[in-house]
Amino acid sequence: QVQLVESGGGLVQPGGSLRLSCAASGFAFELVGFSWYRQAPGLERELVAMINSADVTYYADFVKGRFTISRDSPKNILYLQMNSLIPEDTAVYYCRTYIDRPYWGQGTQVTVSS
Repeated sequence: QVQLVESGGGLVQPGGSLRLSCAASGFAFELVGFSWYRQAPGLERELVAMINSADVTYYADFVKGRFTISRDSPKNILYLQMNSLIPEDTAVYYCRTYIDRPYWGQGTQVTVSS
């Protein structure tokens, strides 16, 4: 079955970096697009970045120039490299794909605080 498992979250100081990973299984990874979303307490889930099967990317304005989405198709892993983190980036981060319906991972917590 389709599985998405995020990892790599944690506590980081402002200005620091983290790399999130999303390990995928149960489908043809190289044929689908992926996205990263985040949800902060009390707020709606929002799109952070997307990458399609041709490696074309899209970023929300609030992460442009700081975050990079990428994929390693031989390893079936999606990444989100996050640099220059700010407290407002604190949220649970989710990876998502769409096959016959949307599939979500369980999320990984990112906390940016001094």
